[in-house]
Amino acid sequence: MEILPFQTAGLGDTSYLLASDGEAVLVDPQRDAWRFLEAASKRGWRVTHVIETHVHNDYVSGALETRAASGAEIVAPARGGYEFETIGADEGDTLEVGGIRLTAAATPGHTPEHLSWFVTDAGQAAAPIDGGDVAGAATVPTAVFSGGSLLVGSVGRTDLLGLTLAPALAADQQRTLRRYAALPDSVSILPTHGAGSFCSAGPVTGRWYTSIGVERGSNPVFAAAEAPEGAFRSLLAAGLGRYPAYYAHMAGINRTGPRILGALRLPGPLTPEAVADAVTRGAAIVDGRDRLAFAAGHVPGSINVELDTDFASYVGWLVPFGKPVVLVLPEPAEEAAVEAVTQLLRIGYEWVPGWLGGGIEAWGAAGRELASYAVTSLQEAAAADDATILDVRQPREWRDEGVIPGSRQIFVADLPARMAELPRDRPVTVLCRTGYRASIAASLLDGAGFDVRLVARSGAPKWPRPLVAPEPTPA
Repeated sequence: MEILPFQTAGLGDTSYLLASDGEAVLVDPQRDAWRFLEAASKRGWRVTHVIETHVHNDYVSGALETRAASGAEIVAPARGGYEFETIGADEGDTLEVGGIRLTAAATPGHTPEHLSWFVTDAGQAAAPIDGGDVAGAATVPTAVFSGGSLLVGSVGRTDLLGLTLAPALAADQQRTLRRYAALPDSVSILPTHGAGSFCSAGPVTGRWYTSIGVERGSNPVFAAAEAPEGAFRSLLAAGLGRYPAYYAHMAGINRTGPRILGALRLPGPLTPEAVADAVTRGAAIVDGRDRLAFAAGHVPGSINVELDTDFASYVGWLVPFGKPVVLVLPEPAEEAAVEAVTQLLRIGYEWVPGWLGGGIEAWGAAGRELASYAVTSLQEAAAADDATILDVRQPREWRDEGVIPGSRQIFVADLPARMAELPRDRPVTVLCRTGYRASIAASLLDGAGFDVRLVARSGAPKWPRPLVAPEPTPA
């Protein structure tokens, strides 16, 4: 048996190839499935099946892409409501790949239809698991594909389908964790959601795998599985942060089935006139350059989301779903375009007309206006008394780390709807934790006509004077 993980850092997810005797199964693939199939082909593996542990809320699935390219059958939760052909699986259903058997276990909580998949030797005799009602999955597994149930240091969040369903899903998640707790310490856990995922109920460590024994000793939510239901629910809720707006569209796309792409197809460079025309017709300009380069000169009204692993998540938070996205890219532009377009396709942003050919220099050379704003240091911001300090971190960061006395706190994703709360008669100095989100917020404020100063390389936790607890949020 061989397991090949594929980590996608920005979305905090891991897809897997599990292979035995030349056959392979692909678990929870993202939309750019050609990378998985290429890896399988290089190793001489034939992908026979795609397994979905649940209907994904954070990315567009690559299951249909995989089937179209390889003929692999799709095995998905029978209760997932899929509108295209799948092999519906539920508690106790099995799948054999080479000499490996995978057995489905119903593990609701992260989503109602969620399945985990127990991995055993196909010739292994059944052996009951002490204390577990593991009917149909009673063989002690060597590993479990846990999807969004048990994670490395945390568990899958239970509020993505709305606050109405959250209490029942939290109760389901607690029962699921009790079921996991019946497994031996030696069992390996291979989750889909990992570090950086907004699908987790609290911080996830950087490793892509764990074990029951490790989680039993270090995962506070897993350890609370035997706690009273109310206490467990409170602990689960305490770790929740905000999640991107694009999530609202993912489950629907994954149930109906996304458009099959076949391969990555890049748009081309655009002239400044074509970019301006695209904006006139409703496109957003997203500038993926470094925050300092953006502050020094940019297309008026563009949004600065640096092209790193978090790029797609913040585009999906701030650019309305379905809106065309024109890019301004760092050099080398074509290489950057591959990364940007791939990230956007993973979250369903398919309409990318192109990128500004020749970069910001071409925009200026065409005689078009350039905007800019000031960059300041944390020390200069602390010494100044003529500006509003705006902290755009997540609410849980304000709570856990404290806030700057006298500052305003508006999470970056809420800023477009709350700009009226900020004064326009004085500069606004924007900061976060490291400068990444502050640069996004500064670009939004600049586009709205504010006098902006960006703290580019540090943030609130390094403020030279003591931080304080945030004001209570009005009920």
